[in-house]
Amino acid sequence: QVQVVESGGGSVQAGGSLRLSCATSAYTRTSYCMGWFRQAPGKEREAVASIDEAGVTTYADSVKGRFTISKDNAKKAPVLLMNSLKSEDTAMYYCAVQPNWRFNCNWSSSYNYWGQGTQVTVSS
Repeated sequence: QVQVVESGGGSVQAGGSLRLSCATSAYTRTSYCMGWFRQAPGKEREAVASIDEAGVTTYADSVKGRFTISKDNAKKAPVLLMNSLKSEDTAMYYCAVQPNWRFNCNWSSSYNYWGQGTQVTVSS
């Protein structure tokens, strides 16, 4: 059974940085899509960043220029470097991976495998 586990969340002051990592187990395939999503209290889950098999990245407008997604090929999972954090970045962050081709790696419906989430809290 494939498991996805996030790490690296925590509390930080506005302007600070965090690095979110993800690890997979029992997952032997190369991912077509890797992504990070987040959900704040009372809000819907939203895509933060994704990276496809070719290395093409996409970002939510709210995080462009501040967040960077990359692949950890050894762990077959994405990494999210978050700089210049703002209070509005506070949310539960979820890692997701998908081995098969998908039209759009920013859609949550594109993913079969999800982690349980890691909390990011940014205080102003």
